[in-house]
Amino acid sequence: MQINPPARSATARKDGLLYAPLSSADLHLVMQQSAVSQIGGRMATPSRGSPAIQRLRLRSELRQARKSAGLTQKSVADEMEWSPSKLLRIEAGEVGISVNDLRSLLALYEISDPGKISILLGLARGSRKMPFVEYRDIYGKEFLDFLAMESSAFVTRTFQPLALPGLLQTEEYADEIVRAYTPERFSDQQRSRMVEARMLRQEALDRDHAEFFFILDESVIRRQVGGPGVMRAQLRRLAELAAHPRREIMIFPFSQGAHAASQGPFTLFEFDEGMDPFLYLENLRGTATVSTTNEDTVSYLDLFWKLEERSIKGDRVPRLLLQIADHMGSEPAEPRMPEQAVPGSQGAHGGTS
Repeated sequence: MQINPPARSATARKDGLLYAPLSSADLHLVMQQSAVSQIGGRMATPSRGSPAIQRLRLRSELRQARKSAGLTQKSVADEMEWSPSKLLRIEAGEVGISVNDLRSLLALYEISDPGKISILLGLARGSRKMPFVEYRDIYGKEFLDFLAMESSAFVTRTFQPLALPGLLQTEEYADEIVRAYTPERFSDQQRSRMVEARMLRQEALDRDHAEFFFILDESVIRRQVGGPGVMRAQLRRLAELAAHPRREIMIFPFSQGAHAASQGPFTLFEFDEGMDPFLYLENLRGTATVSTTNEDTVSYLDLFWKLEERSIKGDRVPRLLLQIADHMGSEPAEPRMPEQAVPGSQGAHGGTS
């Protein structure tokens, strides 16, 4: 089902697309019917067989079924003779649920519709193998959830004011970022596995019909992470990625001044019609907040589109990236600060995405 935005005066953009600000009601409709990407009016087909999608849908369905039955988590755990943590972990999507346990749970919730039961059993069977579980020794639950959503979403919108998103990083750039962001307690082997996971994540870019929209602050493409050589290779790789029709990379230029998203990175994931969109916020310590509330997702979608309107986009982006790459390392050295003005040691920002 394609969403047709309400009629209104639209502003032509330099990349040939049309942009028209949406009202809160329109944005709410967009997020409710999130099976359609609004950029360019293209239909995007979700990956319905993804274990991550199926587990996310199952946990949502089970929470709703319990609430509809008027039961608390404690009362369900007591009735099922489970530990309270088992139900908590199932409803959080941390673990799967066996078919036998699910049948008993649905009976407790008085769900008897054969069609509904069949769908839920299918979700349970399909959600057993979650992506990236082999990295749970180095990543926390929040970030593993992020990776599951990233590998399954059919529309991903990311704003990054600090560093390139993991999906766009070269291995050398990723190695520098991981080493800069991780605490000293992490071993070289653990850091290497983080880089390995980051490279595996990039397979998501090649999924059929999945669309990606990245807005990068200009400082991201000018900061010499790893030195001129590493950054030149990274910018050239970025220019290649920007040429793909389903990967739009935009640059928010210095000339645009202050903006509402300068406080930190955020990512919006859109899924199937049966799933709410997810908003992932990263704070200055690298930890995250995940929200599925309409108010939050609508607010950040509106913010993303406002940033997009002010960004460099289209064919100008690869040209800009290659131009910066060609001059990388030829700029004059930065002036040294007077000794008395050198600031104290600062903690590295702990980014995860």
